[in-house]
Amino acid sequence: MSDATPSQAPHHAQTDLSDRFAWRTTRVLRFLADTFFAGRYGNRAVVLETVAAVPGMVGGALIHLKSLRSMKNDEGWIRQLLDEAENERMHLMTFVQIAQPSRLERWMIMLAQGIFYNLFFLLYLVSSRTAHRLVGYFEEEAVYSYTEYLAGIDSGVYENVPAPQIAIDYWKLAPDARLRDVIVVVRDDEAGHRDLNHAFADQLTATA
Repeated sequence: MSDATPSQAPHHAQTDLSDRFAWRTTRVLRFLADTFFAGRYGNRAVVLETVAAVPGMVGGALIHLKSLRSMKNDEGWIRQLLDEAENERMHLMTFVQIAQPSRLERWMIMLAQGIFYNLFFLLYLVSSRTAHRLVGYFEEEAVYSYTEYLAGIDSGVYENVPAPQIAIDYWKLAPDARLRDVIVVVRDDEAGHRDLNHAFADQLTATA
């Protein structure tokens, strides 16, 4: 009874060096996540959502500063990116309740966030287009991963536990919502972030 993947957009084809760099970086990180977590999707989500909440905040802050320097309107990009960062943070708050990360995973979160924040900050300064394409590919993988998580719940591999209250309140779910309901709305969010960041990258390509 797995739901169809939301707006099952085809993978964004790589057209140049910037796209290929973003895609290959994404595949390397996907390999590391698959190797370390080996199907422990709840714990995987805790670590990855911590990293996923970084790009929107970095992009929003840098565009904010650019808007101040240039004295030009941001065309709504700042709000959309900050909303993305907040949404990803709520994903993290939800999965912390579900997975109960270990002390090791909490240390991994601190390390991963510190490294990724600085690298993404530098990437955005060098090429904001590549940075948005990278996030678009990250989100493609997130949609895929949450679809696998749903399949595991449907097949009984993972227990369909009650949804945390924070998720029920944030997404306005039914009081008796379960983990499966949470995964569906989180996957929908990731699909939206995927489309937004690919669209931003396309727009930056067109104006380059």
